[in-house]
Amino acid sequence: MRLSRYFLPILKETPKEAEIVSHRLMLRAGMMRQEAAGIYAWLPLGLRVLKKIEQIVREEQNRAGAIELLMPTLQLADLWRESGRYDAYGPEMLRIQDRHKRELLYGPTNEEMITEIFRSYVRSYRNLPLNLYHIQWKFRDEQRPRFGVMRGREFLMKDAYSFDLDEAGARKSYNKMFVAYLRTFARMGLKAIPMRAETGPIGGDLSHEFIVLAETGESGVYIDKDVLDLPVPGADVDYDGDLTPIIKQWTTAYAATEDVHDGARYEREVAADKRIHTRGIEVGQIFYFGTKYSESMKALVAGPDGAEQPIHGGSYGVGVSRLVGAIIEACHDEAGIKWPEAVAPFTVSILNLKQGAGDTDAACERLYRDLSAKGVDVLYDDTDQRAGAKFATADLIGIPWQVMVGPKGLAEGKVEIKRRSDGSRENIALDAAVAHLTA
Repeated sequence: MRLSRYFLPILKETPKEAEIVSHRLMLRAGMMRQEAAGIYAWLPLGLRVLKKIEQIVREEQNRAGAIELLMPTLQLADLWRESGRYDAYGPEMLRIQDRHKRELLYGPTNEEMITEIFRSYVRSYRNLPLNLYHIQWKFRDEQRPRFGVMRGREFLMKDAYSFDLDEAGARKSYNKMFVAYLRTFARMGLKAIPMRAETGPIGGDLSHEFIVLAETGESGVYIDKDVLDLPVPGADVDYDGDLTPIIKQWTTAYAATEDVHDGARYEREVAADKRIHTRGIEVGQIFYFGTKYSESMKALVAGPDGAEQPIHGGSYGVGVSRLVGAIIEACHDEAGIKWPEAVAPFTVSILNLKQGAGDTDAACERLYRDLSAKGVDVLYDDTDQRAGAKFATADLIGIPWQVMVGPKGLAEGKVEIKRRSDGSRENIALDAAVAHLTA
C-alpha cells in the first residue's frame, strides 16, 4: 500500500477524552474514530489489526476442534425469559421493540441463542461432544464507557459454547479452551495469565480469566513470579489427549485477581521475593456452568440408556476488539505503538527519504515490488513529507520493520533497517534487504 493513496488520518494532538495510552495512540494513529460514547468506527489501519487478531483467534479455535457459525446481533427476548436472565441482566442490556411490538435485545452474549440452536438439532449423545463458536459484534450499555476499546459499549467478541453429556466431558472441553487460549494470546506476543475468577451473570462454579499484566489494567492482580516463566503449549499439542498436566502446571502457581485474592494463602504459598502485585487487563474468560441453561431451556439428549438428560455446557469468550487496546498497553513507548509482527497492520514500512529523486524512487519501487511479491504486507511512505515527519509517523503507527532509503546510503549501495521493537538499526546492502526481511 502506498501511503499517498491510503487513508491514514494522523492526529498531531491527543484528544482530551483519551485517558490511557491505548486510547491516545489509537486516536493519534488514525486507527479509529469515536461516533458516540463507547462506539467507534474502525478506520483502515485499525481494521487491519482487528482482522489479524480475529484470524489468530479463529485458527486456534479451529485447531482445538471448535466449529464456526454466525449468530445474529439481535435476539428474541423470549429466549432470555426461558433462561430467567431477561429481567436479571440489568440496564446494560439494550432492549428493543420492532414495528410489530415484538421484544428484542441487542445481544450482550449468546448462551440462550446457541442453546436454542443446539436443542433444535441435537437429540443423541452420539453427536457429542460439540463446540460451536462465532465472532460477532455485541453491545452492553456501560454506564460510563471509557478508555476507548478497553471499555466500550459496542465490541467484537469470540464466543464458543461447548455441549457435553456429563461433567467429566465438559471439563475436558473446558481444558481444550484453556490450552487454546494460552496459545492464542502467545501468538499475539502477549503473556496472558489464567486466574481463577468469579462467574458473574454467566453462572456456574468454574471460571478463569486470562489477564495481561499492565499498570493501566482495570484489575488488581496477585501472582507468583514463577507463572511468568511457564511454557505455552506448541502447535503440536494433542487436544484429544490428556491436557490435565498442562492445566495443573498453569493453575498450581498462585495467580488471582483482587476479587478472589486470598491474602493468607498468598503469603503462605509464595516466597516474599516472588510476590508480584500489579494490575492487569482481562482479554478472555472461560466458564463451565453445568446444566444451568439446558435445564431451564430443555436442551436434552438421549443418553446411552435411552433416557433423556440435560447437557453440560461451557462458554468461552475472547475480547477481539479489546485485544487491540491490550496489545498497545503492553507494547508501546513514548514514540508510539510497537506491534508484535503477528498482529501488525503492515510488516514493513519503506521510507523514501528523498521523494522525487531518481535513485531513491527507483530503489523504493524495487523494494516495494519485491517484498509485495513475497507476500509481505508493505506500507510505502511515498509522500513528500520531510524525513523527520516520516520517522515520527512510522514510530507512531508501530510497523515492526522500517526500511529507510536515502541518497547517502544508496551511494554505498545500502539501506538502513530499523527494528521497531528494540530500536536496533543495521545497514544492509540493497540487494540483500528483501532476503533479510523475509528470512
